[in-house]
Amino acid sequence: MEQHQHWIGGVRRPAADGATIESFDPSTAEPWVLVARGSAGDVDDAVAAAKDAFARWRRVGPSTRASIIWKLGDLIAEHAPELAALEARDAGKVIRETTGQITGLRNWYHYYASLAYHLEGSTIPHDSGTLQINTVREPYGVIAVIPAFNSPMLLGSMGLVPALAAGNTVVVKPPEVNAGALSRLGELAQQAGLPDGCLNIVNGLGSEAGDHLVGHPDVAKVVFTGGPDSGRLVAQRAAQGLKPLVLELGGKSANIVFGDAVVPNVVNGIIAGIFAATGQTCVAGSRLLAHRSIADELVEAVAARAATIRLGDPLSPDTEMGPLSQPKILAGVESRVEEAVAQGATVRSGGPTADRPGRGWYYPPTVLEGVHNQMDVAQHELFGPVLAVIPFDDDDEAVAIANDSPFGLAAGVWTNDVRRAHRVAHLLDAGTVWVNTYRALNFAVPFGGRKLSGYGRENGIDGLREFTQAKGIWFETDSAPVGDPFVLR
Repeated sequence: MEQHQHWIGGVRRPAADGATIESFDPSTAEPWVLVARGSAGDVDDAVAAAKDAFARWRRVGPSTRASIIWKLGDLIAEHAPELAALEARDAGKVIRETTGQITGLRNWYHYYASLAYHLEGSTIPHDSGTLQINTVREPYGVIAVIPAFNSPMLLGSMGLVPALAAGNTVVVKPPEVNAGALSRLGELAQQAGLPDGCLNIVNGLGSEAGDHLVGHPDVAKVVFTGGPDSGRLVAQRAAQGLKPLVLELGGKSANIVFGDAVVPNVVNGIIAGIFAATGQTCVAGSRLLAHRSIADELVEAVAARAATIRLGDPLSPDTEMGPLSQPKILAGVESRVEEAVAQGATVRSGGPTADRPGRGWYYPPTVLEGVHNQMDVAQHELFGPVLAVIPFDDDDEAVAIANDSPFGLAAGVWTNDVRRAHRVAHLLDAGTVWVNTYRALNFAVPFGGRKLSGYGRENGIDGLREFTQAKGIWFETDSAPVGDPFVLR
């Protein structure tokens, strides 16, 4: 089988000890490619290459950085068919979505290329009259980027591109179950003119290569996307070196439909929120909060549309929903649905008895009615295609239910009352709120969570600032300053 190798210091290479990991095709449940199983030595080499490159890259002017990053974005878009097919086969995500995501990455790279010119400081006035204080923003050094398996090119780029634009160098640890596209990125970066060592890619297990990367003394900051349990381990490991983090750790997002919403206009938004990407998305609108006046009509329409979703080969352009990426996720979804039914939920569409392809890790689009917010299915992230429907009576109850969650990543609001839309959006405890739409993402808009959904921000100017540190520089302009040496100036 083909092997996804490391990219270290501008050279493709296998693991130092030759170890590999089998990566499985979720649509067949069979291995199809090998991934280099990085060791501590491989990580050490990658970090050393990044540290050496940082000494030079930080001195490269913004025009050169911008030109390289801009070109890299173009190259990614040119190679989108290949990269999208790798992600679709590795994770089971449908080709129409992976193609759109990877083609759209050109905009992310162009955006941060332009922001390389805007790492501006300031001048701060001081009462003395002779002291001049300037601030500058400087890069950290070596940044570790560890994206999740569901969209590694997009999630990885949301960390590595602003990091490079700000003058840092990067070591990426792709997810071992979806390493193909990111493993190709090093060669494209080299082709774009990025100096060797500025971008390094080390494959391997999170508990091995990932753990050593997070704890490496020469890594200055870590960007991690995953779940709360993994996030805790990453935070504990990084804390040993007092390293700052950007953590995006998933959610249990509420999609709230008020009584004045037009049901036919809402259905596609609900479907997109939970069944796109087979529900394997951090912002999945997995809790549908429906006002009682329209709940029956809305559930009927959503369940009917869910029943028509085409499951199948993710590489087929006709497929609307592919398999789950891993058998452990499938087992977790099956268990949670069975548990919810035992607790009183009713399956309106899908569920364990519905038809699904004969092989592969498929689970049908499932709608559960009769759910209350204290059920496990309403409190835990399943990362699968399961929608829990919860009714409400008024605005305050809707907000209370939505906020009664350990997560705080995203939420949706569906209403034709603009005053309600503004009021509710501000009351929701979430990093992103969509009004009359769902699951939109843009390079210029900050993205991140609260509570167990993590902290720090990606995208936008906020995302660039995550990769710079402010420094204050004081200048005494008087040739013979006077004053008491024992008093703070």
